[in-house]
Amino acid sequence: MSLTDDYLAAAITRGPTPSAIRVAVDPKLDATTFLGRSLSRPAFLDAAEYGRLTTDLDLLHSALTRLPERVFNGDLGAFARAVGLTETQTEAVVRGRGPAPSRMGRADLYKDEQGFHLLEINMGSTVGGVDNPVLNRALLELPFFAEFTDEHHLTFTETMEEVVRTILTEAKVPTGVRPVMAIADFPDSYPDLERQLHKSAAMLAPMGIDALPCPVDALTYRDDRVWLGDQAIDVVFRLFMIEDLLKPGAVEMLDPVLQAAERGHVAIFTPLDSELYGSKGSLALLSDEAYRDRYPADELAVLDRILPWTRMVRAGQVTIDGQQIDLREYAIANQHELVLKPTSLHGGDGVLLGWQTDAATWAGRLDSAMGNPWVLQRRIRPVPETFLTDDGDEQWLLTWGAFLVAGGLGGFLIRGSRDLDGGVVGMSTGATGGCCFFQTP
Repeated sequence: MSLTDDYLAAAITRGPTPSAIRVAVDPKLDATTFLGRSLSRPAFLDAAEYGRLTTDLDLLHSALTRLPERVFNGDLGAFARAVGLTETQTEAVVRGRGPAPSRMGRADLYKDEQGFHLLEINMGSTVGGVDNPVLNRALLELPFFAEFTDEHHLTFTETMEEVVRTILTEAKVPTGVRPVMAIADFPDSYPDLERQLHKSAAMLAPMGIDALPCPVDALTYRDDRVWLGDQAIDVVFRLFMIEDLLKPGAVEMLDPVLQAAERGHVAIFTPLDSELYGSKGSLALLSDEAYRDRYPADELAVLDRILPWTRMVRAGQVTIDGQQIDLREYAIANQHELVLKPTSLHGGDGVLLGWQTDAATWAGRLDSAMGNPWVLQRRIRPVPETFLTDDGDEQWLLTWGAFLVAGGLGGFLIRGSRDLDGGVVGMSTGATGGCCFFQTP
């Protein structure tokens, strides 16, 4: 039996009802990633699953972050253009590159009988959900969960603590120094996040960082320091995304921070080049048979195991299951097994699911995407999981968000949907959040 089977059997005989669980934990989830609501139980991973996923994501990160040197002879600008960035974005990314690719990210995965398969990987400080352990801790206050996790040797990762370690490491903060960090977003999106950011800032204080949320245009650069009012800033935690650079006046707004970072007067967590490795265009490069000779055997094994077939939408022949086929013809004939995605947008924006789209719309959107920054990706069919209700059970489709941090695997954000057809669902558009308990190898 699996850990989930063990949990369901125990919960039916001696656990609190799902409604009682939610009454106990949901009030503690206000102004968090969970938006005040949660799944009625955690997801579970046994030691073997957890160990393999840790190794796979480490090797995936290695394969992604070495693309510039392996495919573009170290030319970051050429890499940026290849994955669909504009010249404005490319210039900002090259200016804002870090000394080494960041480890910070979140891989979003589906799980079937064979294991995990990658939907996308979001790299950099803009990934959400790092406050996810608030749900783990809330559940453990209920005696049933505390007993079950103890009985099965289950644990969870304090994601925010791991993120803090990653910030201190990558920003090269000297040991014993308590940095002041501006959590900076673009002015148009900052108001929607302000309440949650202040709650996160309060959580960072006991971990050794004084965090100050702000819109990025509130930051100034003078006397070889970045300032927020009269407070000198050591680290800028970047919440603005690569697509924000296309907004009018965006580059000029960011210029003081970029100048300061170029001169070593402030650290940006994470540098703008991290966005490149989270582009779906990067996954298309990893998936392309033309570059298989650039990867060692252990990385190839991971790519074959967890990465679905992904290609930039370009006219001409592509390799599919070892055969050369015209991409458009393949995409039209196999519409119900494909997803059309923009390379650098976030939160499911622009994603078109072939199996939920009529043929005329699919063909039209495919033609519009041709030669532009879009990818086609093969559909993944996850196995739904059983969740108890007060009077029975129901099936939920889970998206597993696995965090990458300096120390390896940094915890999980689970998102559940009752749409078993695999629709695009995020926390802000109807998903219900959950957490994960796992065994360590």
